[in-house]
Amino acid sequence: MEGNTLLQKNERQQHILNIIFAEDVSSQDQIVEILARQGFAATQASVSRDLDELEITKVNGKYVRVPKSLSVMPFGNVSIQTAGENLVVVKCGAGLASALAVKIDAANLDGVVGTIAGDDTIFIACTEKSAQKRVVSGLRGLFDV
Repeated sequence: MEGNTLLQKNERQQHILNIIFAEDVSSQDQIVEILARQGFAATQASVSRDLDELEITKVNGKYVRVPKSLSVMPFGNVSIQTAGENLVVVKCGAGLASALAVKIDAANLDGVVGTIAGDDTIFIACTEKSAQKRVVSGLRGLFDV
């Protein structure tokens, strides 16, 4: 019986990971509801323990996976690089680009038209060539890079 319980826990935790990577989830109750729709009976307390074991935490109001080794740097090692005349590329820890893009958007940096986030990469479109340097400078200040 214990082996079956462990299998269910591992499967539930894998579903939790899939949920937070696929959706913007902001509460444990929301995770419980999604799991229930997927056929997993879970309590808020068990989800809370799962989130802790999976190193999932809230960043900007959304659950993301932040391994404890990155807890000092919540977005992992952030690097900033220009590409062409109107593009800035920001690299960060795996699975953290969306949360990082939200922070960039909230900063309202002068010269940013918009951001597009993947898994660990963000593309930032700048209004013009001269804005690109200001954006890079603003990003370096924002992330102490």
